[in-house]
Formats: sequence, C-alpha cells, structure tokens
Amino acid sequence: MLHNRSGPTQQQMQQMAEAVRSALPAHFREQMEEIVLRVEDFATPEQLASVEIESKWHLTGLYEGESLPDRSIWASGRMPARIWLFRRPLIAEWRETGVSMDDLVRHVVIHEAGHHFGFSDDDMHRLEDGAE
Repeated sequence: MLHNRSGPTQQQMQQMAEAVRSALPAHFREQMEEIVLRVEDFATPEQLASVEIESKWHLTGLYEGESLPDRSIWASGRMPARIWLFRRPLIAEWRETGVSMDDLVRHVVIHEAGHHFGFSDDDMHRLEDGAE
C-alpha cells in the first residue's frame, strides 16, 4: 500500500492491521477472531505507564488482555482482548528507518499477537534474533 509522506490515515492503518490478521495461518487467525484491533494516534498515559514507557513517541503497539495460557474456562464476562497500534509513532519510525509501513504494521500486529499466545517480549526477541 502506497502512502504519501504524511503516512496512512487511521482508517488506512486499520485496514492494514486487519489485512495482517486475515493473512495469518488459519489456526492462529481463529484464535485471534475475538481480538479487537484499534488504531489511535498515541497511547494514553495509562497505557504508557502499564509498560513503563514515558514518551508517547516510544510505543508503537500494545496488547491489552489476558493471554490464552492464563485464561480460565470459568471466567466469563471479560472484555475482549485488544491490540492497539499507535499511528503517529509508527509514522515517525517509518520516516526514520525507511522500513515499509506494511512491514511495520505487520511486525507490530504479530508482536502484540504473540502476547495473546503467551509469549513475553524477551521470548519474541529471542525468536526474532534466531530467525535472522
């Protein structure tokens, strides 16, 4: 998807995120159907505090919810899990790195989905490092 230098709109980024989920293998996609994908310009102060990040420019994505391994069949009435993408920090990273916006959005969606499946940040970094 081509974008002008101002970057994608919230709606365009939302479509990109949904396309990433749709392209996942069926067994992952099925377990992510209930996840709400949301695009906002920046994280809220509460979201930043939850991951101990001070600058709103340093958070490009966030998973909020209970990971699959931590769920109980007895729990009911919980809010659906969410994957947040923060548009303005993603645009800043896109401009700084030259990495395609499609690749950045794919990375964030997949990274945050990893939390849904119970992976820690350290686990995901080890997997990414091992794949290079």
